[in-house]
Amino acid sequence: MPDSQPKQRSQQTPQGASDAKTMVKPDGRHREQSAGAVNRNDNTSGTESLMEQVVARANMLAALGRVQQNGGAPGTDGMTVDELRAHLQSHWLRIKTELLADTYKPQAVRRVEIPKPDGGMRLLGIPSVTDRLIQQALLQVLTPIFDPTFSEFSFGFRPGRSAHDAVKLAREYIEAGYDWVVDFDLAKFFDRVNHDKLMVRISRRVEDKRVLHLIRRYLQAGVMLNGVVVATEEGTPQGGPLSPLLGNIMLDDLDKLLEERGHRFCRYADDCNIYVRSQRAGDRTMSAVRRFIEGRLGLKLNEEKSKVDRPQNRKFLGFSFFRRKGTQFRLAPKRSSVSKTGSGRSPHAAMVGAWSAAFARSRRTSAAGCSTSGSLARRASIGTSKAGPCADCGFASGNNGNALGLDCVNFGRWAYRSGFVLSTP
Repeated sequence: MPDSQPKQRSQQTPQGASDAKTMVKPDGRHREQSAGAVNRNDNTSGTESLMEQVVARANMLAALGRVQQNGGAPGTDGMTVDELRAHLQSHWLRIKTELLADTYKPQAVRRVEIPKPDGGMRLLGIPSVTDRLIQQALLQVLTPIFDPTFSEFSFGFRPGRSAHDAVKLAREYIEAGYDWVVDFDLAKFFDRVNHDKLMVRISRRVEDKRVLHLIRRYLQAGVMLNGVVVATEEGTPQGGPLSPLLGNIMLDDLDKLLEERGHRFCRYADDCNIYVRSQRAGDRTMSAVRRFIEGRLGLKLNEEKSKVDRPQNRKFLGFSFFRRKGTQFRLAPKRSSVSKTGSGRSPHAAMVGAWSAAFARSRRTSAAGCSTSGSLARRASIGTSKAGPCADCGFASGNNGNALGLDCVNFGRWAYRSGFVLSTP
């Protein structure tokens, strides 16, 4: 039987990574500045020449390999991943010179809309393959700088972490008696990120102005709609390698606030659950989170999807909890999703049937019975080594080595289609 009280992990805030504070200019206007701005030289030490690290041969070759592995659709210029290497042989010296001289201008992204599992449309921005290469090279240099400062309760798009880890931690909280959840949803988070607020947070740890300017140019590159480039004044388009890291940087202040207040929470990208012992505590927490998100971060809560409720009445990362035999919990898709595949079968029968079918299909396809992620079969370790990009967004996230590998942005849809029920150890 699990311990009645999970061990609360250390929640120390890294130096210089605490909440942003507000200061008043002489003209009465407010601007944000890092709470660790006094120690800026310590935070940004060694980051004055990051662009040289970005364009270094070893880093670019690693980025090229990752872009080719991920594949994906072409951007606005129509260039495919297969054509990228030949393009670089002819144009890399010019691109490198522009990056080092702070004159490189990214291309506008191509707008793609895909359906969300629970309804609505998700807006993606597909960069050109050249820009995906540069973003991947940036990501490889910036991740070692930012990731160690992130909260250990943040699981989305981070090395060695997965959605499965987040769900397991949520289960520990529930079993320990924190059986009320503050489930809040950010309305169109990636489309509404304030560029200035994001750049303030990046500049806390990056001093190379060329890198800062390049990131801002990517944020403001615009979107190609019907042959016309439309300016982007806010948001960080989903679809590029850099976008998940920028999202985590933007929400890191929220994590630090929750840690300082001793909350038990799990965050995966913009999906966050806070676990408390009573509805009254949940209501207070929801009000505080709303004030911080809307006041400090300039974002909006989705009031229809945000609620204080019992965990079994909500879903987290595509699954919901329910109690069986006292302290036993299982993760399961919505009942309506099971009924689509099970035709009245029990959850256990649906699980067995779905996994049996998945194993059979894995012998002849890499998709594990789902068209949304060609790389999911490899992550699920069900007998195929072929890895490919997500058919919807062109992005294949890394294999974190967990049992089910639930680290793809589309894993929830795959779970719905498979109709399986997951029992955690």
